[in-house]
This record gives sequence, C-alpha cells and structure tokens, in this order.
Amino acid sequence: MIQVTLPDGSSRSYESPQTVAQIAHSIAPSLAKAAIAATVRSNEGIESTVDTSYLIDRDVSLSIITPKDDIGLDIIRHSTAHLLAHAVKELFPDAQVTIGPVINNGFYYDFSYKRPFTPDDLEKIEKRMNELAKQDIAVVREEWDRDDAVEFFKKEGELYKAEIISSIPQGETISLYKQGSFIDLCRGPHVPSTGKLKVFKLMKVAGAYWRGDSNNEMLQRIYGTAWSSKEDQAHYLNMLEEADKRDHRKLGKELDLFHFQDEAPGLIFWHPKGWTIWQQVEQFMRKVYIENGYQEIKAPQILDLSLWKKTGHWDNYKENMFTTQSENREYGLKPMNCPGHVQIFNSTLHSYRELPIRYGEFGQCHRNEPSGSLHGMMRVRGFTQDDGHIFCTEDQLLEECSAFTALLQKVYKQFGFDKVLYKIATRPEKRIGADEIWDKAEEALMESLRSSGCEFEISPGEGAFYGPKIEYTLKDAIGRHWQCGTIQVDFSMPARLGAEYVDADDTRKTPVMLHRAILGSLERFIGMLIENHAGAMPPWLSPEQVVVCPISEAFNDYALDVQSKLNEKFRVKVDLRNEKITKKIRENSMQKIPYILVVGEKERSTSSVAVRARGNVDLGVLTVDEFIARLQNEIDNKLDVVVPSV
Repeated sequence: MIQVTLPDGSSRSYESPQTVAQIAHSIAPSLAKAAIAATVRSNEGIESTVDTSYLIDRDVSLSIITPKDDIGLDIIRHSTAHLLAHAVKELFPDAQVTIGPVINNGFYYDFSYKRPFTPDDLEKIEKRMNELAKQDIAVVREEWDRDDAVEFFKKEGELYKAEIISSIPQGETISLYKQGSFIDLCRGPHVPSTGKLKVFKLMKVAGAYWRGDSNNEMLQRIYGTAWSSKEDQAHYLNMLEEADKRDHRKLGKELDLFHFQDEAPGLIFWHPKGWTIWQQVEQFMRKVYIENGYQEIKAPQILDLSLWKKTGHWDNYKENMFTTQSENREYGLKPMNCPGHVQIFNSTLHSYRELPIRYGEFGQCHRNEPSGSLHGMMRVRGFTQDDGHIFCTEDQLLEECSAFTALLQKVYKQFGFDKVLYKIATRPEKRIGADEIWDKAEEALMESLRSSGCEFEISPGEGAFYGPKIEYTLKDAIGRHWQCGTIQVDFSMPARLGAEYVDADDTRKTPVMLHRAILGSLERFIGMLIENHAGAMPPWLSPEQVVVCPISEAFNDYALDVQSKLNEKFRVKVDLRNEKITKKIRENSMQKIPYILVVGEKERSTSSVAVRARGNVDLGVLTVDEFIARLQNEIDNKLDVVVPSV
C-alpha cells in the first residue's frame, strides 16, 4: 500500500503506483483539470518538482501545483518558452535553438538565425504559438543517453544544443521534452499539454552573445510574457505602459535634469535642476547621519592594489575594477568604500568603551560594468553610495542590526515608501571566512529581523563574498520592486586588515564590521524617485518649488517682490516672458512645478497670490504669508502637494 500525505495533513492510500494526474483526479476532478505539476517530498526529506505524468511508487508527501501558485506560473512561463521555440522551428526551420529560461514576469529564448527577426516575424510566431496551444499537444518527458542525445541534435543541425549536452557530466540524467514534432533538452517540469498555455505575448527582440561572451556569435533573443489569467497580463501590460511614461531617462531630458553621452559611458552629466534634487537627498541623509551617531568621513578614490588583494576584492571582484598606474605602482579605483573606512578605524587604537563606532561617507565608487548592462541611472559605472560602516563587538551586533532596520524604515517613509520587503542573502559558493563565522553572521541577521517583527525570505547563496546580508526592497507607485538598502555582517575583512580594539581585559580583539547603506547608490535612488513620482517630485525635493507668473508686464515688479519674499525659504523662479498667462501656466505645468502663483491687479492690491497646485488644481487666492505657511508645512513634513479632496 502506498501512502500519500497531502498539504492539509490528510493522507490517501493506493494499492498500486499512481501518476500525479491520477492522484489529483482521485482527490477532485477539478483539481486534476487545473494541475500542471506537483511537489513531491520523500520520507528522507528529498524534495523535487515533477510533471503530472510522474509515477508515485512509494510513500511521499504531495502538493499539487496549479497556475495560481507562484511556482506554477514559472512552469507556465518555461513551457511557453518551449512553445515559442516550437513555433520558431516550424516557421523558420533553419533557426537553431539555444536556451530559453524564465525571467521576471516572463521568459526569453535565444536563437541563431541567418537574418534579424522583424516585428512582422514576431506577429507570425505569436500567431503560430496560439495555434499550437489550441491543438492541446501532449508534452512528454523522455530520458536519453547523453551520447545518443548529442548525436541526435547534431543530425538535426542543432549544434548549440549538442554543445550544451556535451558539457553535461557523463552519468547525469538527460531529460528531453517532446511536443509534436518539437523536442528540446530540459530538466522540467512542464505543463502536461500545450492547451494549458492560454495567456502570453511576445514583447521584443534583442541581441545576446552565446554564453554571454562577446567573442561568440551574437544570437537573437526573443522576449515574451505569460500569465495564468488575461486580467493579470492586462495589468502587467498597463504597468509597462505606465513605466514607459515614467522612464527617468525620458523625464530627465524633458525636465532638464541630466544627460548621458558616448564620451562618458555609464556616467552622468548633472544639470542644475537635477543636481538640486541630488543636494536635497544628500543633505537629508547627512542629517540622518548626525542624528543617529554617525561620524562623516572621506576616504581616497584610489588605493594601492596590495590593499585590494588583502581584502579579497582583487581575487573576487577584479573583473569589475578600474585600475591605473603611477611611478611603477598599481592602484585600484575603489568599487567600494569599506577598505578605506578600515584604514581610518586603524589610524587610532580604540577602546571597547568607544564601540560601536559608526562611520558614514557619501563615497564615490567606480565599477567596470559591461556596456550592455548599463541602463540610465539604474546601472552606471560611476556612482555615490550613502555608505556606512559600523565597528562593534559581537555582543552589540544584534542591537546594531535591529536599530539599523528601524532607522531605514523611518527614512524610507520620509521618501514616501511604506512597504518594505526583507530578504536575507546567505553564503555564496565563492567566499572567504570559515563556516562557523558564516553561521554566526547569518543567525545574527535573522534574529535582528525576528526581534524587529519583520517577516523575511531567504535568498540562498546570494550574499557578498565576505558576509551575509539583509536586502531591503521597496515597492513603488506602480507596483515594481526596487532593492535599495542593505546591511552586511563581516567577520573577515577587519581581521584581514588588522583592525583591533582593546577589550575590558586589556587584550586586543577584532571588531565585527557592519557594511550598511540605506539608499544604496544615490544615482539609482534618485532615478527610482523620478519614476515613482513620474517626475512630479514632492515640494521638498522639487528643484523648482514655485513659479510666479504675472498676467502682464504691468505686474512684473510685484511678481519680483513676491519672488524676493519667497526666496528666503524656497526655490522660486519668476516667469517674466511677454506671453499670455495661459501659455505660461501650461508650459510651467509641463515642468511639474508644485505651485504656480498668478499675480495681477487684485493680487497686488491685497498682497496676495492666486495659487494653482500641480495638476491644474485652483486653490484660490491666498495672502503671501498664508501660502508661505502652507508650503513650509509640506516641506517640513515631507508631504506631497496637498490638495482638497473632491
């Protein structure tokens, strides 16, 4: 008798082996209809995700996967990538298939073909995908001998696929999936038939080098998206449309904030208005430093390569570092601030009574990112971190981590973000330090979040090479997630660089070093703010907070008087152009300035202003002092423009 335990704790018995599909049907026919895969856990604790055709021949715990599950959606997307390759091979038999993984919100598949795919090609491919889906073709898993699989794909002219299989160690299972005339290498699982793939759309074509190596052939990467419902896909496509409107690169040009050019790839040219936003963010964070016990410091931009070798950066990160030479010495342009901060700590022998010592720096860093990965302000080669390092004892570790999480939540709220997601990234395969140290560091981070009442996820293997970290992720106005802040526990670098303090028993000990940032890269955070607010920054961040518009030249002097009074506290301009007032209002509104003040005879005679809030909201006439009080309140409380509800 085979015993199958279900997620609710109940169990079912079967006299003979059963497929997942058969078990699902015995539970409920509707479940069998919805099932696309299953998670199986053996009594020994081994867990695997399997197809519905998988045969259960022993006691297991079983969970049926449907499209409503997160993993179910991934399976749908992976299967849709295969459907894409199937359609391409039918329409373009000479095309070679390579790889087609799942990505955020969709999938892609890379192809080698003699000419570029066109938008018309994409339409034909998507149409054929729909036809294949409607045929409800069975998707069947087969296991092959590796050499037989290599020979098969070579005969089919699929040289890339043969190369992939040849690289798999002898003895490992080679699983292939067939659907009609199409066969592909894949671990699976996949949906039981193409009829399960109902909601998908091809998005674009881009170039991608085979195996990511620029020395290899440039392939064509077709991107697509797939969902479990039409409503989910419509929501996603609407979000993409909204994201395009909010693109910081487009808004940066329209609002005259910054620009990029080929002479400085991955570096930003800040214009006066954009730099004003930068200054507001930096000055705010500087105040945060002061109020929370940080001492602001500044370390050199370049350091001798020997120091980067001591820290482990050279062995683990050299491909991302810029280097330079002078007088027969090699230097590294800093990609991170931490080694410089350790040098400042080491310049004085500290007592345990001084700990924790908190250093903060607006540290400019450079990283040699591949040109293909550069993306406006979101991925650059030169950036500034609101970087900080805390030197503390092991006993202070938990308190410092918990205090940092509380501080970070407070800061994010000031920028308008209430929702924070927490992930703990654990030890990567390539790392420094003993396992006992990693155990201690990972547990400290987990306990700090538990004690703060924060739910968190684990990201296995995604920690830095020198220590685990908490990643703090924000959700923006259109539902996108942005990983910003981080705190990393480092037991290794202080020891490598000889950092010490004198303990209560007069012995010298190595401090724990916490690497922490709240905003991360200021450039990226400002780009995120621009997109979150669609360029309409809250008054405290707006490069221009007020524009005064006289209705005619006769009132220019009064407009200048108003500007003079407001200039004492706010960033104000006056529009003295000889244009109609409607044009002035329209053009200044397009610059997303929080307030437009219109002045004429009535306003001059009563020392007042006619106030228009952003969004063309008429707030009526206020005295200048009343307007000052209103705007000052919004700035002091980090509010957006406050308008009456309709």
